[in-house]
Amino acid sequence: MKLYKKCFSLLSVVSLGFFFGCAEKPNDFAYVTNGVDPFWDLCAAGVRIAEKEFGVSCEVLMPPKGVVDQKRMIETMLAKGISGIAVSPVDAENQTPFLDQVAEKTILITNDSDAPESKRITFIGTNNYKAGRALGGLVKKAIPDGGEVMLFVGRLEQLNARQRRQGVIDELLDRPVQSLGEVKYDEVASTNLTSEDSNYTILDTRTDNFDKARAKSNAEDAIAKYNNLKCMVGLFAYNSPSCIDAIKEADKLGTIKICGFDEQDALLQAITDGYAYGTISQQPWEYGYESIKMLKNIRDGIKPSSDYQEVSFLEVTKQNIDEFWAKKKEMAELGKSK
Repeated sequence: MKLYKKCFSLLSVVSLGFFFGCAEKPNDFAYVTNGVDPFWDLCAAGVRIAEKEFGVSCEVLMPPKGVVDQKRMIETMLAKGISGIAVSPVDAENQTPFLDQVAEKTILITNDSDAPESKRITFIGTNNYKAGRALGGLVKKAIPDGGEVMLFVGRLEQLNARQRRQGVIDELLDRPVQSLGEVKYDEVASTNLTSEDSNYTILDTRTDNFDKARAKSNAEDAIAKYNNLKCMVGLFAYNSPSCIDAIKEADKLGTIKICGFDEQDALLQAITDGYAYGTISQQPWEYGYESIKMLKNIRDGIKPSSDYQEVSFLEVTKQNIDEFWAKKKEMAELGKSK
């Protein structure tokens, strides 16, 4: 289902106060993100559409301080007797025991980032390894003659981040495609990755733990350290805008290309202006919509056919930037409506 086709009518519903009326009823479900970011407002748009379509209510919760806040929010929802929770785990491996406890008390699914060893019923999200390879493909188009590449990401505790990073690495080094459930990962500390079959060198991967100031500092340090840096790759939504700011201040717009993930306006503007080549959008509104649809179905006795529901991603370049940006603006407005 392409949710953006329903935006105009739904925005009218919001203006009439529909959702404010729904807020008076107990919430059926909770949608718990792994942080605070405009990306999650887009996911919330899908939640709002699903609320209207399926006649349910859902609380969207965005933990500002990672694992501790996420756990507290989920516990609060359990205390309220919530019917189901869709969560994007911050640290899947270490949170699995807690998630198992949650799954014993309510319907639990994951989205965006999975916790595959937990007792969650199903995972809804992009194949992040495949999307990472697509991002690597954008880098190849941005700098077709090869060159030095830097990767930037918030944290690698999240499974989706590790999968995404590995997809970029494997694509740039022309390695065989790995299956999603059996991905072998290069060490986080690996530097100067290259291969005989590739003209690309992956210099390093810098993490920032969702600290935006540190994300920019990481980009500045990379520009200062590597004179031949050709492309900066942002794996989380805010990483590419941080790189853009650093490149502008270093007066290297156009000299260092940018490719990224997600759809922050600064990156979309850079694509429009020709300083960034492209981005991979997970179409996050689909996450919110499909999560609430799944929770309702499970509550109604309709079990998912598998433990993974893939949401398609979209390559955004200068060729389709105008249409995509218009869609994103509609979803952003709807996501902030409640």
